[in-house]
Amino acid sequence: MMKTIDRLSYGNKLRAVSPMWKCGFAALLLLIAYVAHPWIQLLIFLWMLIWLIGYAAIPAKQVALMLGASCLFFIGSLPALIIEVRNMDFGHEMAHGIVLFSLSHWTIYMNLTSLMSAGQLLIRIMACVSASFFVILTTPMSELFQVMKVLRVPTLVLEIMMITYRFLFLLSDTAHDMYTAQQSRGGQSGFAGKIRDTATLIARLFVKTMQRYQGLTNGLISRGFTDELRLPPYVKKAVPERYKVEACMGVAVLVILECWIRWG
Repeated sequence: MMKTIDRLSYGNKLRAVSPMWKCGFAALLLLIAYVAHPWIQLLIFLWMLIWLIGYAAIPAKQVALMLGASCLFFIGSLPALIIEVRNMDFGHEMAHGIVLFSLSHWTIYMNLTSLMSAGQLLIRIMACVSASFFVILTTPMSELFQVMKVLRVPTLVLEIMMITYRFLFLLSDTAHDMYTAQQSRGGQSGFAGKIRDTATLIARLFVKTMQRYQGLTNGLISRGFTDELRLPPYVKKAVPERYKVEACMGVAVLVILECWIRWG
């Protein structure tokens, strides 16, 4: 997934657009999506799909897979949001809903009010996630680090983020190499074998990754590392007038619609 995101961020058609403008645009939409009504959030989600699939030329399949993967956490929390348990012996009134299961004096049912709230929450999540993906999938991580440096993010925080970003790729590559080595030796076969080999892989993964990380550290020191990771200077990039006009008009329409729904 990380390598796919990295590849898309370098190969999309919005790559040459100013990263500062893209971050500001996405942050504004994220703020609107967080406080707006569900209909406005749905419009933001659809608008972001147009930017990602239409303007950035990112494959719709990749966008759908990433959005779906992001919603897995929401799906995992659905039972706690929409399912309720009541003991009828204590006079608990069951709210309007659909009974799923009854055992003795206990009733498990789906609350329709909570179901509607979960639907509204899903729309908000999709709007906010799509606005975040607009930055993630159209801007390389190196440019995001430069934007954060311009915005005066503390140097220590930036260095930790850069080292962690690099460390994740080391972890992924090491896990892939170890998994391939196990398969080439007849491992990862059968359910019991997969459990055993996966446990062995996890146990040895940390040691192997730390060895590669130590090699990375030695490489930095040999190249004159002085306790500070320096970023190349931020270079301003142009923003096509069409994008500026469309972004301003779109945000204005969203704000007007939200005001009309809220106070109209």
